[in-house]
Amino acid sequence: MLMRTDPFRELDRIAQQLTGVTGTWSRPSAMPMDAYREGEEYVIALDLPGVAKDAIDIDVERNMLTVKAERRPVVKSDDVQMELSERPLGVFSRQLVLADTLDTERITADYEAGVLTLRIPIAERAKPRKIAIGGESEHKQISG
Repeated sequence: MLMRTDPFRELDRIAQQLTGVTGTWSRPSAMPMDAYREGEEYVIALDLPGVAKDAIDIDVERNMLTVKAERRPVVKSDDVQMELSERPLGVFSRQLVLADTLDTERITADYEAGVLTLRIPIAERAKPRKIAIGGESEHKQISG
């Protein structure tokens, strides 16, 4: 139902882990995600722990879904001395190409416990349907 748009995203993620460089608006870091079908919906779950709800931006244009988020530093007073900082800060982004079989007009989003969950209904035109077969009596020819 979706396609990955950047084949080098995993290499970027590994390089960021090794160098400690976090995402910027021009070169955001990837965010981990799961995608699966549940009944008549397609579900995308993105991990965004420590990100405020108002720092998440979700856009859909045609079939391109874009999620961007920014994890900002916690405000500290002047007398705080950081001993360890492993939680990445910066900008995170994910772009997904959605199939035409999804109803992008009815996407819903929930954010709970650091997980952004998007639910995209399967479009009516993509659902299987039965085709009725007419009987012979319905197709009689009139002879003149």
